[in-house]
Formats: sequence, structure tokens, C-alpha cells
Amino acid sequence: MASVVNLQPNPAPIVACTISRDVQNFDLLIDDMEHELGENWGDLSFADAPLFLDQPESATLEFVAIAVDGQDTQDMAQITDLIKLAKSKNIKVVLIAHEVSPVALHQLLRLGANDFVPYPLPDGALHEAIARMRAVPAPAKETVAAGPAAAPPHPTKTDQTDQPPVRAPSFKAKGDREAVVLPVHGMSGGVGASTFACNLAWELATISKTDAPRVCLIDLDFQFGAISTNLDLPRRDVVFEILQDTASADSESFVKSMLTFNDKLHVFTAPPDMLPLDIVQGEDIDRLIDMAQANFDFVVIDMPSTIVSWTETVLNRAHVYFALMELDLRSAQNVLRLVRALKAEALPLEKMRYVLNRAPKFTDLSAKSRVKRMAESLDITIEIQLPDGGPQVTQANDHGLPLSESAAKNPMRKEIQKLAKSLYDLNKSTEAAKG
Repeated sequence: MASVVNLQPNPAPIVACTISRDVQNFDLLIDDMEHELGENWGDLSFADAPLFLDQPESATLEFVAIAVDGQDTQDMAQITDLIKLAKSKNIKVVLIAHEVSPVALHQLLRLGANDFVPYPLPDGALHEAIARMRAVPAPAKETVAAGPAAAPPHPTKTDQTDQPPVRAPSFKAKGDREAVVLPVHGMSGGVGASTFACNLAWELATISKTDAPRVCLIDLDFQFGAISTNLDLPRRDVVFEILQDTASADSESFVKSMLTFNDKLHVFTAPPDMLPLDIVQGEDIDRLIDMAQANFDFVVIDMPSTIVSWTETVLNRAHVYFALMELDLRSAQNVLRLVRALKAEALPLEKMRYVLNRAPKFTDLSAKSRVKRMAESLDITIEIQLPDGGPQVTQANDHGLPLSESAAKNPMRKEIQKLAKSLYDLNKSTEAAKG
């Protein structure tokens, strides 16, 4: 008896949908969706999307990509209803935003969108957004009506019963200081810029038991800023309010928007929601630095790895601009690009100080020669080399503590402590010379 062959297999399930007024206005999105998902995606208009999401067929959806432009934001209610509906179905949402104002984008993100990607789509941006969403497990499709479930324990933070409560700064903003501005910029992802910024700020804040400087740590990475995580501090909505209207902010409101870590380090965290980096302009950053500089002795700024319009503003205001790098090709290429850009725009290249993280050990002569060759080929001087701190660095960040509080003898911590001491002493001698 002949076997039966199924010539029409069941089609693959639709795992994603684009939702837009007209997807042809986002042709790059079509190409990227096809590249990422093949034929396992569909397209819906704003009018058709609510009908489909209410159907059983929508149960296979992992996410929807809602593509909006400036014209679409004139009717925000339609878009916000779609986001709420998708979230109610436990479907993740990525926003594709083209010429959307930062305020409108912030409103949409606050409704629960999981990620956003600017349009035209940068290379690999949609792939990275999908990977990030898939890395976070979706909530269960069914909920228990008998009452709220117990919150899952935090892996590291909630066990720290010995941590002091988070407080706002207690001093009054008098504008009687003139801080040293120290931005920290990672030349590529994962080089340890935020870790360096956190620990440098903490070492400065605790450099003296009797005459410690007042130190401010500002996180300007509005998308993936890690300062609040590394110091176990909450993110506050008041930060967004300051960024949204810096012209109306004064030193008092700026200081009150901060939190203190162990009553010694004052922190202006990144906002709670992921925001576009162009939510602020150069004049906004100038105002923030003005307020910080007038009320602190040292201002450490954790910069986004992306070069934005206001990077120039920070560089011009900096006393020293730390560039974190590693002994690899991607760091070398990015440093080369940055140096070329600074020279082309006649920007103060002399403010750059290159920091090599995870530097080779003293006995590793082969790696040390590679460091020398890299510096010569880039025509730079690597003035600071930080030893590899190993797993203790990750553990400290996960526990929301500086290295001095969790691994005081760590070799990386000792080098940062030496750097902080030299900066403190140099500032003291400069102040003495002025006096």
C-alpha cells in the first residue's frame, strides 16, 4: 500500500508583525524583518491590528514592531491603545521611530514598549533589539486570580540588609565650588567604562577621612546606563523631568534629583525609561555641568559609547577626558576613528587620556609589546593600565558595591585608588597656587 505524502505542510507560525500606517514608508524595516524572520512575519495597519490581536491566531506572536513617524504621533491615542493591547496579550513591543519627538517617544516607552530602534535602521539594530527581547522571558500566558503572586527574590540586591537607606543629598546648593570635570567614555561595549567611572568617583569621595571632596557622578547614558545598577540605586522620574526642561531647573532642584551612596557619593542616575540620546542638546548638557560644577569638587560623567551631538560639549568642558579601551582590534579601530574625528573638527585632543583595561600582567612580555605597538600605530600614549580585576569586579557590580567595599585588595581597585589620589593631590596643589 503506497504511503501518503503531505504535499501541503502546515505553514510556519507567524511570530511577529509590523504595525504601521503604511509599511512601504519603512522599506528598510521590511528588509530587516525578512532577514531576521524569513516568512514568519506579517504586516498590519493601525486599523487592522486590534482586530488581529484579539484573535486566537495572535497567540503565536513573540513581538510586534510598531513603526511610527511624526505624522502618526498626531493621534497618540491609537498608538497607545495598540501598545496597551499588545502588552495585555503578553506580546512584546519594539518601537520603530522616525522623526518622533523625544517627548512623544518617552510617552510611548512608558506605556511598556520593550525596546525602540531609530529609523532609518542602523546596521544590526533590529537584530540586537530582537535578541534583547528574547533574552528576557515573556510573562506567563495565564495568571492566577486567587491573589497576587509573591515577588521573586532579587538575585543579589535584596539580601543586602546591611546597606544604609538611599537618601537624597543633605547639603544645600550654594554654588560656591568649581569642580573638576572628568568624563569617562568607553571606546567599545564591555570595556568597563561604567565600572571605572563608579569606582573612580567613589575613591575620590572617600580619599580623605577629614577633608574628603564633594563628588558627583552623572550617568548620561540614557539608554543602557549602568551606574544605578552598579551602586544599587533606584532610577527616579525626577531625572527625566530635569532632562526634559533643563532651562527651568536650578541648582537646588538638580541636587534634589540626586541620590547618595553611603552618604558620601552623590549620583544623578539615568532616567527610569530608555530614552533617545538626542532628548538633550548641547545647551542642556552645558546647564547640567554648570550646576554640577558649581556645587561639587569633582564631577565624574559616565558617557554613552555612541558619539552624539553633545559629546563635543562634554569634551570642551572636561578637564580630563578618559577613554577606556582594551587590547583588541575593535578598541583600536574605534580609537583611530575618534582621533580622526577630533582632529577634523579641531577639538581639544590634548584632553584625552587613554586607559587600557584588563591590561597584561607585568610578566607577560609578549602582551606588553603588543600594547606598545598598538599605542605607536594609533599615535597615542596609554597613560593608565588597569589590571584585570577578574570575577570580583562582576560580583561587586552585581552586589551594587564599589570594589573598595567588596574587594579592597583587588589589583584593579588599587590602580584606580592611585589615580584618584593623584587627581586629588593635583587639584589641591592647583587650588593652593590660586590662593
